[in-house]
Amino acid sequence: MAFVQPVVLSRHGVRLEPLALEHEDGLRAAAADGQLWKLRVTSVPEPENTRAYIETALHMRQEGSRFAFAVIDEAKGRVLGTSSYHDILSAVRRVEIGYTWYARSVQRSHVNTTCKLLLLAHAFEALGCNVVGWRTDNFNHASQRAIERLGAKKDGVIRGHALRRDGTIRDTVMYSLHQGEWPEVRAHLLHLLELHPLAT
Repeated sequence: MAFVQPVVLSRHGVRLEPLALEHEDGLRAAAADGQLWKLRVTSVPEPENTRAYIETALHMRQEGSRFAFAVIDEAKGRVLGTSSYHDILSAVRRVEIGYTWYARSVQRSHVNTTCKLLLLAHAFEALGCNVVGWRTDNFNHASQRAIERLGAKKDGVIRGHALRRDGTIRDTVMYSLHQGEWPEVRAHLLHLLELHPLAT
Protein backbone atom coordinates (compact mmCIF):
# COMPACT_ATOMS: atom_id res chain seq x y z
CA MET A 1 0.00 0.00 0.00
CA ALA A 2 1.30 3.46 -0.91
CA PHE A 3 2.41 5.64 2.01
CA VAL A 4 0.29 8.55 0.75
CA GLN A 5 -3.27 7.51 -0.05
CA PRO A 6 -5.85 9.61 -1.98
CA VAL A 7 -7.47 12.15 0.31
CA VAL A 8 -9.38 15.41 0.05
CA LEU A 9 -8.32 18.17 2.46
CA SER A 10 -10.20 21.43 2.98
CA ARG A 11 -10.18 24.50 5.17
CA HIS A 12 -10.72 28.25 4.91
CA GLY A 13 -12.46 27.99 1.52
CA VAL A 14 -9.63 26.02 -0.08
CA ARG A 15 -9.83 22.37 -1.10
CA LEU A 16 -6.97 20.06 -2.04
CA GLU A 17 -8.03 17.08 -4.10
CA PRO A 18 -5.95 14.50 -5.99
CA LEU A 19 -4.77 15.99 -9.29
CA ALA A 20 -6.50 14.35 -12.26
CA LEU A 21 -6.85 14.83 -16.00
CA GLU A 22 -10.19 16.54 -15.39
CA HIS A 23 -8.24 19.46 -13.92
CA GLU A 24 -6.42 20.15 -17.20
CA ASP A 25 -8.46 23.18 -18.33
CA GLY A 26 -8.49 24.72 -14.87
CA LEU A 27 -4.78 24.21 -14.37
CA ARG A 28 -4.04 25.74 -17.77
CA ALA A 29 -6.13 28.78 -16.86
CA ALA A 30 -4.35 29.13 -13.51
CA ALA A 31 -0.96 29.10 -15.22
CA ALA A 32 -2.19 31.67 -17.77
CA ASP A 33 -3.04 34.01 -14.87
CA GLY A 34 0.35 35.71 -14.87
CA GLN A 35 1.90 33.59 -17.67
CA LEU A 36 3.70 31.65 -14.95
CA TRP A 37 5.53 29.34 -17.35
CA LYS A 38 7.76 32.28 -18.25
CA LEU A 39 9.26 32.33 -14.76
CA ARG A 40 12.77 30.92 -14.96
CA VAL A 41 12.85 29.43 -11.47
CA THR A 42 9.61 27.42 -11.51
CA SER A 43 8.31 24.32 -13.29
CA VAL A 44 4.91 25.66 -14.34
CA PRO A 45 3.89 24.01 -17.64
CA GLU A 46 3.35 25.93 -20.85
CA PRO A 47 -0.35 25.80 -21.89
CA GLU A 48 0.24 23.12 -24.52
CA ASN A 49 2.11 20.95 -21.98
CA THR A 50 -0.51 21.00 -19.21
CA ARG A 51 -1.85 17.52 -19.97
CA ALA A 52 1.65 16.05 -20.08
CA TYR A 53 2.39 17.76 -16.76
CA ILE A 54 -0.61 16.04 -15.16
CA GLU A 55 0.23 12.69 -16.79
CA THR A 56 3.76 12.90 -15.38
CA ALA A 57 2.36 13.62 -11.92
CA LEU A 58 0.01 10.62 -12.21
CA HIS A 59 2.89 8.37 -13.30
CA MET A 60 4.93 9.53 -10.30
CA ARG A 61 1.94 8.79 -8.05
CA GLN A 62 1.82 5.26 -9.42
CA GLU A 63 5.54 4.89 -8.68
CA GLY A 64 4.99 6.17 -5.15
CA SER A 65 7.43 9.08 -5.42
CA ARG A 66 4.95 11.98 -5.69
CA PHE A 67 1.33 12.72 -4.86
CA ALA A 68 -0.01 15.84 -6.57
CA PHE A 69 -3.06 17.85 -5.52
CA ALA A 70 -5.18 20.36 -7.39
CA VAL A 71 -5.84 23.48 -5.31
CA ILE A 72 -9.50 24.49 -5.64
CA ASP A 73 -11.48 27.56 -4.60
CA GLU A 74 -14.40 25.82 -2.90
CA ALA A 75 -16.88 28.65 -3.44
CA LYS A 76 -16.19 29.09 -7.17
CA GLY A 77 -14.96 25.63 -8.12
CA ARG A 78 -11.96 27.31 -9.76
CA VAL A 79 -8.56 25.62 -9.98
CA LEU A 80 -6.05 27.95 -8.31
CA GLY A 81 -2.89 25.91 -8.79
CA THR A 82 -1.24 22.75 -7.53
CA SER A 83 1.02 21.37 -4.80
CA SER A 84 2.51 17.95 -4.13
CA TYR A 85 4.09 15.63 -1.65
CA HIS A 86 7.24 14.36 -3.35
CA ASP A 87 10.46 12.47 -2.64
CA ILE A 88 8.28 10.28 -0.43
CA LEU A 89 10.42 8.07 1.82
CA SER A 90 8.05 5.81 3.74
CA ALA A 91 10.85 3.89 5.50
CA VAL A 92 11.92 7.01 7.39
CA ARG A 93 8.48 8.65 7.31
CA ARG A 94 9.60 11.70 5.36
CA VAL A 95 7.94 13.66 2.57
CA GLU A 96 8.76 16.92 0.86
CA ILE A 97 6.26 19.57 -0.23
CA GLY A 98 6.85 21.10 -3.63
CA TYR A 99 5.79 21.44 -7.26
CA THR A 100 3.75 24.30 -5.80
CA TRP A 101 2.42 27.19 -7.83
CA TYR A 102 -0.69 29.35 -7.85
CA ALA A 103 -2.43 31.73 -10.24
CA ARG A 104 -0.94 35.18 -9.82
CA SER A 105 -4.29 36.62 -8.68
CA VAL A 106 -4.22 34.49 -5.50
CA GLN A 107 -0.56 34.85 -4.67
CA ARG A 108 0.02 36.70 -1.40
CA SER A 109 -3.45 35.68 -0.25
CA HIS A 110 -4.53 33.09 2.31
CA VAL A 111 -4.27 30.29 -0.26
CA ASN A 112 -0.63 29.28 0.23
CA THR A 113 -0.86 29.50 4.02
CA THR A 114 -3.98 27.32 3.97
CA CYS A 115 -2.39 24.74 1.66
CA LYS A 116 0.72 24.51 3.83
CA LEU A 117 -1.41 24.09 6.96
CA LEU A 118 -3.44 21.31 5.29
CA LEU A 119 -0.42 19.48 3.88
CA LEU A 120 1.65 19.76 7.04
CA ALA A 121 -1.20 18.70 9.29
CA HIS A 122 -1.89 15.66 7.11
CA ALA A 123 1.81 14.76 6.96
CA PHE A 124 2.46 15.00 10.69
CA GLU A 125 -0.92 14.04 12.13
CA ALA A 126 -2.29 11.47 9.66
CA LEU A 127 0.82 10.04 7.99
CA GLY A 128 2.96 10.23 11.12
CA CYS A 129 5.89 11.84 9.35
CA ASN A 130 9.07 12.53 11.29
CA VAL A 131 10.24 15.20 8.86
CA VAL A 132 8.74 17.34 6.10
CA GLY A 133 11.17 18.94 3.66
CA TRP A 134 11.26 21.61 0.97
CA ARG A 135 13.71 22.40 -1.82
CA THR A 136 13.92 25.46 -4.01
CA ASP A 137 16.11 27.19 -6.58
CA ASN A 138 18.89 29.29 -5.08
CA PHE A 139 17.60 32.25 -7.13
CA ASN A 140 13.98 31.78 -6.07
CA HIS A 141 14.24 34.19 -3.17
CA ALA A 142 10.47 34.58 -2.83
CA SER A 143 10.11 30.84 -2.30
CA GLN A 144 12.94 30.80 0.24
CA ARG A 145 11.33 33.61 2.22
CA ALA A 146 7.96 31.85 2.15
CA ILE A 147 9.47 28.60 3.42
CA GLU A 148 11.39 30.40 6.14
CA ARG A 149 8.22 32.24 7.22
CA LEU A 150 6.67 28.84 7.90
CA GLY A 151 9.33 28.17 10.51
CA ALA A 152 11.28 25.59 8.50
CA LYS A 153 15.03 25.36 9.09
CA LYS A 154 17.59 25.69 6.31
CA ASP A 155 19.56 22.46 6.00
CA GLY A 156 22.01 23.66 3.38
CA VAL A 157 22.65 24.08 -0.33
CA ILE A 158 23.29 21.30 -2.85
CA ARG A 159 25.48 22.85 -5.51
CA GLY A 160 25.08 22.01 -9.20
CA HIS A 161 22.03 19.94 -8.35
CA ALA A 162 19.44 20.22 -11.14
CA LEU A 163 18.66 21.63 -14.56
CA ARG A 164 16.40 24.63 -14.94
CA ARG A 165 13.93 24.81 -17.80
CA ASP A 166 16.33 27.12 -19.70
CA GLY A 167 19.12 24.53 -19.53
CA THR A 168 21.21 26.27 -16.86
CA ILE A 169 22.22 24.32 -13.76
CA ARG A 170 20.83 25.40 -10.43
CA ASP A 171 21.95 25.11 -6.84
CA THR A 172 19.16 23.76 -4.62
CA VAL A 173 18.39 25.17 -1.17
CA MET A 174 17.08 22.51 1.24
CA TYR A 175 14.80 23.09 4.25
CA SER A 176 13.08 20.85 6.77
CA LEU A 177 10.61 20.82 9.63
CA HIS A 178 10.66 18.13 12.31
CA GLN A 179 7.72 16.56 14.11
CA GLY A 180 8.58 18.27 17.39
CA GLU A 181 8.51 21.69 15.73
CA TRP A 182 5.04 21.19 14.23
CA PRO A 183 2.86 22.38 17.16
CA GLU A 184 4.50 25.81 17.17
CA VAL A 185 4.36 26.09 13.37
CA ARG A 186 0.71 25.01 13.39
CA ALA A 187 -0.14 27.76 15.87
CA HIS A 188 1.75 30.27 13.72
CA LEU A 189 -0.10 29.28 10.54
CA LEU A 190 -3.47 29.47 12.29
CA HIS A 191 -2.57 32.97 13.49
CA LEU A 192 -1.64 34.01 9.94
CA LEU A 193 -4.99 32.76 8.65
CA GLU A 194 -6.79 34.91 11.21
CA LEU A 195 -5.11 37.93 9.60
CA HIS A 196 -5.94 36.99 5.99
CA PRO A 197 -9.15 37.89 4.15
CA LEU A 198 -11.05 34.95 2.69
CA ALA A 199 -11.62 36.46 -0.75
CA THR A 200 -9.76 34.79 -3.60
